[in-house]
Amino acid sequence: MVRKSLSRRLICLLAATALGGCQTMQSLGDHTAATLGFGDDAPKTYTASQESEARRLGVAVADEPLAARAGASVLTSGGNAVDAVATMFFTLTASYPAAAGLGAGGICLVSEANGQVTEFDFLTKAPMRAGAYALPGAVKGFSVMHRLYGAMPWQRVVAPGEAYASTGFPISQALAARLASAQNIVRLDATLAAEFLDQSGNLLAVGAEAKNVQLGLSLSQIRLNNADGFYLGAVANQIVAYSDAQGGGISAQELAATTVLQGPARSRNLGDLAVWLPGARTGAGAFSASVLSNLSPRGVRVPAGGTAAAIQQSLAAFGVASVPGDFGSTGFAAVDANGQAAACAVTLNGPFGSGRTATGTGVVLGATPSSTTGLASAFLTPVIATSGRTPALAGVGAGGPNGTAAALYAALEMASGRPLGKRGDLRGTGRAPYDTVNMISCNEQVCVALADPGAHGSGAVAEDRGQ
Repeated sequence: MVRKSLSRRLICLLAATALGGCQTMQSLGDHTAATLGFGDDAPKTYTASQESEARRLGVAVADEPLAARAGASVLTSGGNAVDAVATMFFTLTASYPAAAGLGAGGICLVSEANGQVTEFDFLTKAPMRAGAYALPGAVKGFSVMHRLYGAMPWQRVVAPGEAYASTGFPISQALAARLASAQNIVRLDATLAAEFLDQSGNLLAVGAEAKNVQLGLSLSQIRLNNADGFYLGAVANQIVAYSDAQGGGISAQELAATTVLQGPARSRNLGDLAVWLPGARTGAGAFSASVLSNLSPRGVRVPAGGTAAAIQQSLAAFGVASVPGDFGSTGFAAVDANGQAAACAVTLNGPFGSGRTATGTGVVLGATPSSTTGLASAFLTPVIATSGRTPALAGVGAGGPNGTAAALYAALEMASGRPLGKRGDLRGTGRAPYDTVNMISCNEQVCVALADPGAHGSGAVAEDRGQ
C-alpha cells in the first residue's frame, strides 16, 4: 500500500494534470485461435510477434488479443492509427474490463505527418463532492482525438466493442488472468458476478462466452451520439443517480463539463531518435522523465541492473515507499500504412476500478484518484520515437513503475542502435499481467508488434487486400 502520509512531491505528482499544479492534499481530494489467446494450444507465456509487410500494412498491439485484432481490422478497412486505438479502447471496455472501461481515464500520444507528436490528457478526476468514484475522461478523450485525427466514421470505431458487449465474446487468457486475481471484487458486484461467474459461483473458464448487455446499450448511445451519449442524457443520469445512492460525489454538472487537455508532447533527443513522452503537466510526465534520467544519466546505454535502481530512485524522489500490486491499467498502440502512430494508456485506478457498476449502464466506475490507487495515472507511459518524420517506435508501458521503465528501456535500446525486431528483444516488466509493455518497432521495411513477453497480449497486422 502507498503510505498514508504522502510527501509534498508525491502530492504534486498526483495533482499535476487534474489541478495544473501542486496544491494541498485537501484541494486534491476536492478536485481531483492460438493467436487469440484462447484454446488449448495457445502459448502460456507469450504470443507471437507480428510483422507488417514492407510498411504497406498497419500494425496494432494490445494486452488483450480481441482488441488487437479489432484495431488491425480497422487498419485493413482504411482507418488510420487513431481510428485503431479508439477501436481498441472501446473493444477493451468489453473484453478487458479489469483494466479498461468507460469509467476510465488516460493519456495518448499521436504522431503527425510533420513529425510533431501531440499529447491528449483525459485522466480521471476526483469530484468536488469527493466520494469513492472518479469523474471519467476516456470517452471524451477518444472522441476529441478521433474528431481531430480520425479517418473513419465514429460509429465504426465504437461498433466492435458494442457488438462484443451485446452479443458476447470468448474470455481470453489475458482476461482470465486478471479475473483470477480480482475474483473477490467480481463476487461483490452483481453485474460483474452475472457476467463472469457460472451458476456454481466459479469464474468462467478461458474460451467461455461472457456478455454485458447493459454495457452494449451504453456503447450504443456513444456510437449514436458521440461523447454526449455518455456525458449527457440517460447514461449520465443513471451514473449520477447511482453515485448519489451510494454516497458518491459525481454530479451531472461536472460530468457534462469533462474536458480534454492537448498540446505538444515532451521530446528528448536520444542518439538519432527523438523520443516523445507525456509532458511535465502530468504526473506521468514527471515520473517518466525521472526514470529516464535515472536509467541513462550518460548517453543512451542502460547500465547492468540499472532498471530496478532507476525505479527505486524515482519512487524515492516522489516519496513513494511501495505501490499496490494492481492499478487496473492497460496500454495499446497502432502504426498505420502511412506512418501515423498512436500510443495510449488507460486506467480505472485499481482492478475493476471502484469495483462497482452503475445500475442499468454496465459501466464500471473508476476509483477516485484520491484513493491509494490514484497513483495509477503516474505510471501511464505512452512513447513514440521518431527518426526524422517517421515513427521508429510506438508503444506504452502501463500498470506500474515497471511498465514505465520497460517502455523507456525499449526506447533507449533502439536509440543505441539495437534493433527491436523479435519477441526476445523486448524486456518484459517481470510483473505481467499487472504491469505490461507493448511496442511496435519499425525500420525501413517493416513494422513489428511486440506484446509483453510475460503476458497474454497480441500483435495483429492489417490484411493485404491487394490495394
